[in-house]
Amino acid sequence: MTKSGNKSNTLIKIILLITATSLSTLLKAQQPVTKKQQEVQQAVVQMFEALSKRDSVSLKAHCTADISLYEYGQVWNIDTLINKAIIMNTAADFKRSNTFDFISTETDKNTAWVSYRLSSVIIKESKETVIQWLETVVLSRHNKMWKVKHLHSTLLKRS
Repeated sequence: MTKSGNKSNTLIKIILLITATSLSTLLKAQQPVTKKQQEVQQAVVQMFEALSKRDSVSLKAHCTADISLYEYGQVWNIDTLINKAIIMNTAADFKRSNTFDFISTETDKNTAWVSYRLSSVIIKESKETVIQWLETVVLSRHNKMWKVKHLHSTLLKRS
């Protein structure tokens, strides 16, 4: 075999090694989600569905009574959230759809920690706005149901 043939084989081996290493790293990062983690993630999704439907009764059902929300540099409680997201939101054509990209979901017996990227498309007064956040939520388990106890939100982008 010639020197150029050896270099080609070596280069191919290096490319295959890099590809295999990259794929194994990606596969390790995508661990299967457990049933408990799915329940926790679903609790977060349901809370946002209640917001999207402007349903304060359902929203309260998915949150602890003492929920704290850290939004836009302010500390909110459930009444603040209902006032800002439901009561003051009177647009007849309001629609909101949410897409979640879960980053991490950790659970123990009665507490869970979730971080995710949230993208919401909001239509209000015939205007569409896309908002992206990075959020962390702490949930607690009450009567076999996960409820949001703390939510910290960082605005990433608004268009």
